[in-house]
Amino acid sequence: MQPSSYDEKTWTVANAKAKLSEVIDRAQSVPQTITRNGKPSVVVVSAEEWQRKTTRKGTLAEFLMASPLRSAELDLERQRDEPRDLSL
Repeated sequence: MQPSSYDEKTWTVANAKAKLSEVIDRAQSVPQTITRNGKPSVVVVSAEEWQRKTTRKGTLAEFLMASPLRSAELDLERQRDEPRDLSL
């Protein structure tokens, strides 16, 4: 049995239930989308892919230090304007 008519990576809930083992097998190489009422509902991916996507790749400080904007000479001085009068 093929996945639903969308393509080989998309399954209806009913097809996914009936062929869960096949969904899991295929998800080892390509993410599998399960639809509900004709709309994408969930994606099944391998544990390896999930780990790769969710593993933190350094700290925020390391990210900011590696930014190409770090060496840019940006004027980051705060504006010293007076607050505006607003009628509420």
